[in-house]
Amino acid sequence: MKPADMLVEIGTEELPPKALRGLMDAFGQNLQSAIDDARLGHGAVRSYASPRRLAVIIEDLERAQKDRHVTQKGPPVSVAFDDDGKPQPAAKAFAKKNGLDVTELGREKTDKGEWLVAETVEKGQKTADMLPGLVEKALADLPIPRRMRWGAGDAEFVRPVHWIVLLHGSKVVDGKVMGIATGNKSRGHRFHSRGLITITRPADYLSSLEDKGHVLADFEARREIVRKGVEAAAKKAKGAIVQGESLFDEVAALVEWPVPMLGKFDEGFLELPREVVISTLTGHQRYFPVAGSDGKLLPRFVTVANLESSDPQQVRDGNERVIRPRLADAAFFWESDRRKALVTRQEALRDVVYQRGLGSLRDKSLRTAEIATWIAGKLDTDAGVVERAAMLCKCDLLTGMVGEFPDLQGTMGRYYALSDGEPQAVADAIGEHYQPRFAGDALPDSEAGRILAMADRLDTLAGIFTIGKKPSGNRDPFGLRRAALGIIRLSIECGLDLDLRAMVGLALELQPAGKTPSEELAAEVYGFITERLRRYCLDRDGSLDTQTFDAVMARQPASLVDFELRLHAVQAFLELEEAQSLASANKRIANILRQADVGDDLVAREKLLVDDAEKTLFAALKQAEDTVRPLLESRDYTEVLRELAGLRAAVDQFFDDVMVMVDDESLKNNRLALLGELRALFLDVADLSRLSIA
Repeated sequence: MKPADMLVEIGTEELPPKALRGLMDAFGQNLQSAIDDARLGHGAVRSYASPRRLAVIIEDLERAQKDRHVTQKGPPVSVAFDDDGKPQPAAKAFAKKNGLDVTELGREKTDKGEWLVAETVEKGQKTADMLPGLVEKALADLPIPRRMRWGAGDAEFVRPVHWIVLLHGSKVVDGKVMGIATGNKSRGHRFHSRGLITITRPADYLSSLEDKGHVLADFEARREIVRKGVEAAAKKAKGAIVQGESLFDEVAALVEWPVPMLGKFDEGFLELPREVVISTLTGHQRYFPVAGSDGKLLPRFVTVANLESSDPQQVRDGNERVIRPRLADAAFFWESDRRKALVTRQEALRDVVYQRGLGSLRDKSLRTAEIATWIAGKLDTDAGVVERAAMLCKCDLLTGMVGEFPDLQGTMGRYYALSDGEPQAVADAIGEHYQPRFAGDALPDSEAGRILAMADRLDTLAGIFTIGKKPSGNRDPFGLRRAALGIIRLSIECGLDLDLRAMVGLALELQPAGKTPSEELAAEVYGFITERLRRYCLDRDGSLDTQTFDAVMARQPASLVDFELRLHAVQAFLELEEAQSLASANKRIANILRQADVGDDLVAREKLLVDDAEKTLFAALKQAEDTVRPLLESRDYTEVLRELAGLRAAVDQFFDDVMVMVDDESLKNNRLALLGELRALFLDVADLSRLSIA
């Protein structure tokens, strides 16, 4: 029979909106993997989702597995038969195991003798018999942190499951998935649809749900309708959407039949900080804020209803009534929080546990202040500003506003600091010290903000590693990978030229005593950060390969700014025509020195030079040393490697004409010393022996 499209739909109660897209994608990928593993050919795989369903369509899925020939190796012939050629128990058992007579067994000659073999044909299973189990497997592997049980059964899923559609072509695949019998009956919109919807074939799935059920099951299409509708509604108010992108996915995951509409709120609430209004609208209600052409918020919002009401005004009024008390609460917090200065909340931080084994938030503030002050000294920045900001930066965690809107931590600290009369620089540092909050987020604008952000992350990393709760696998409950990436971005993109090892060491010294030796722990934290550095560099530059990164990292530069300079230098070196020859020479030298097991104290002496080639290399090396020394001091690594590229001819001639490992011990050691000095000169920038250049 010809292949046919397959459809599976898992009908559920409302799925978590923030997880919906991920669940949709994972379901499609998992099912495709399961089907591939089952040796079933197929065409394109498409995933769909709405608040009450996950679905996958697989085009042109084969009706059955292809038969396959299987060869099983049995016992040696010498064991399987006696001297008279009569089959022994081993031969009989092997034949029976494979459903054959002894006379049907074959033989295979190898270097180790002759063996019995069984040639059989494994009949391919029908797809219909396998599908329910494959779907179960795909669902079991979904990234669901906590699963629910419902009813009297043992099935577990992110939400209770109420129906299963499973079709192959126009036929229902009979079976059970999570204890529910499969069928061809789906369900539409809770309010706009009545009765069950029969899906006759996979190709009709989307149109059947849309026409009969008022459900747009295509997530991407539904998101686009939300986006266009929201933007059009905002345009009617002579404005534009603020922070829309972050909400489009979530809103699309909340509605099956999106109907955007414009609403309004009391203009007096615009006296609140802009971020408070935005957080109130987006965080609590998933409303889209609207701003005018000047960037200032308008007393308008766009909401997306999940139904097409005969009385839209009633829906609009309902949404406006809901947001009014939310904004009123925010206004109350704004007024009440400012009655108490941030500085007066410092002592109260003593009563808030930061992390068991790491003291209170007050303790964390003190550690952060000390790290920040140290960094400020290294960067010749006003230490007083960063110290003051460090002592105040966690105080807004005790305010009513941040208690209600956790995403405003830091932001509200800045507003309250300004309200208290704190210097602008202190307030800005408080507001910026959580940046970057996520991948791609903006970095702090102020020097004090960058220093405080660096110090806060260093303390977090050092503390969590000290109590032995570093990330494992995909688990990172303390966001340490994000903290490490923040340190990297602050260093490289903001040009904070600091000794990373020294900073890590200081942060660890300030932590409560741990069980792991400090040297080992410092190396572990440093390695954790530099491993994130690898990912950062490779993601940033698609042309960068791991060998180039490793060549630089082998030198373990103390400063990430210095690392960046070296990395750019090596990338530029790779463009030179001398690169391949010198990289190969460095690899050869490294091998020679390693096998010779010589120390670093050998010095090449001119009087022991015999061959013209080694004399030439010695002279070129000394000249190069004089040239690159000031370049190394100024960290012009690109020019250093360009100068060293000039050694190619002398190096090539040396290896063509000179035997290093000669019987004369003094001569051999002198030549090894010469190669060691040459390698050391390149190692001042990077370990080029790690490069492989075609």
